[in-house]
Amino acid sequence: MFSIVVVTVFLASCLAMPIRDPYSYSSAVGQGGGTPFASSGEGRITGVRVWETNNNYYYNYYNSNAYISGFQLRYGNTWSPVFGHEGGEKQEMELFNDEAIVEVSGKYNPADYICYLVLTTNMGRTLSAGQPSQISFNFYPANMGNELRLLSGRFNGAGITSLGAHWGLVYMEGAGNSTGNSTSS
Repeated sequence: MFSIVVVTVFLASCLAMPIRDPYSYSSAVGQGGGTPFASSGEGRITGVRVWETNNNYYYNYYNSNAYISGFQLRYGNTWSPVFGHEGGEKQEMELFNDEAIVEVSGKYNPADYICYLVLTTNMGRTLSAGQPSQISFNFYPANMGNELRLLSGRFNGAGITSLGAHWGLVYMEGAGNSTGNSTSS
């Protein structure tokens, strides 16, 4: 009788535990005007490029002097298209073997652009672009062990107007990241 009670309590506790979704989404921030985008690729993200535009006209009228004009992600050895455009100064980071992006943070102006972007890896390295002014955001995976899989949002002719992050597991079959330079753009 005691063993039936123990088994029943165990099964009831298992049914009460939520099943975790291996994927999560950090809702987009920003005004969201323009063309929608979603990066995609096979395998782990192995490189990032971010373009930052400094514009004195923009500063005089909107109280900010920089915004993110575009970005590009590399999956394995293949670069995604540029989302936004390649205007302004470029920041670039190649990820090491077994390195993954585990946090996306920054600042955005709700009237127009993503002003500041920081990508942080599980090894503590960061890539930052833009100027840290306006409203803060901080994206990270809901589940332990997940990493950035793709970025989505919107862009217009000048820059990125909204940004969201998608997190998940990467299943690598006997392959690490490539840290070699890729000439594809």
